[in-house]
Amino acid sequence: MRIVRKHHRVLVQGITGKQGTFWTERMQEYGTTIMGGVNPKKAGTEHCGVPVYASAAEAMKDGEGFDASILFIPPLGVMDAAMDAIEAGARGICILTEHIPVQDVMYFMAAAKEHGTMITGPNTAGSVTVDECFLGFMPAFNERIFKKGNVGVMSRSGSLGTLMCQNIVSAGYGQSAFVGIGGDPVIGTTTKDALEALDNFEGTDAVVMVGEIGGSMEEEAAEYAATMDKPVFAFIAGGAAPAGKKMGHAGAIVMGDKGTYKSKRDALEDAGVTVLDTPSHVGDGLKAALGK
Repeated sequence: MRIVRKHHRVLVQGITGKQGTFWTERMQEYGTTIMGGVNPKKAGTEHCGVPVYASAAEAMKDGEGFDASILFIPPLGVMDAAMDAIEAGARGICILTEHIPVQDVMYFMAAAKEHGTMITGPNTAGSVTVDECFLGFMPAFNERIFKKGNVGVMSRSGSLGTLMCQNIVSAGYGQSAFVGIGGDPVIGTTTKDALEALDNFEGTDAVVMVGEIGGSMEEEAAEYAATMDKPVFAFIAGGAAPAGKKMGHAGAIVMGDKGTYKSKRDALEDAGVTVLDTPSHVGDGLKAALGK
């Protein structure tokens, strides 16, 4: 995956809705380069100070086009919007929406792979490149949660990711970037993808992973973590969840021996990752690894 930077041009699909409007304004205030939005019914108008297009394809043909798109689109409209952006040539798409029919997700994921488009989400809170830009609805502008620093953070959960970032700042550190990968069973950017992106992101001296039970993404990420020179910390949510019980996210369900807390913790610790018992322990870990 590629972490979005300030110079990347971003298209907002669903810009004129209540949430699209509110978060577009916040993204612009923070520094995100919003080049336009999409609403077929309001094409040719202006909203949030940028042009509104009938489609992503139309937006791509105008001027310098766009690098990434972000979707503020209801579940049943996501497939059409995603396909519009994919076929227009978007290099990255951030899909915030949850409860998208799984057959729709599998269809546009296959199309994205064919076209070389990187998808973050569905069901993600977005990403933050601290002091540059953000996509989605993470509170990048809150200095108690995000402060420029050298710790990269990735999370399946937006709320737990926010808590972890707050604990990092409270401990006297800051973040280089945050990546929310999403909590659905089928997502575009995996834990390993995000870990690798943060490992290679400039100014990042340590990485914190926020995972959860269910699936095998943390185990797969552990294989990459074993090759890293930077210290890696992880918190896995759902340690007390009974097998077969869904906890919070659609992807957080343990079936048999797969996706258990123990299997994830064992794989990460075997790879040299420091597994935190609670998010509040991140400060002690960073102090031990990075100093003050």
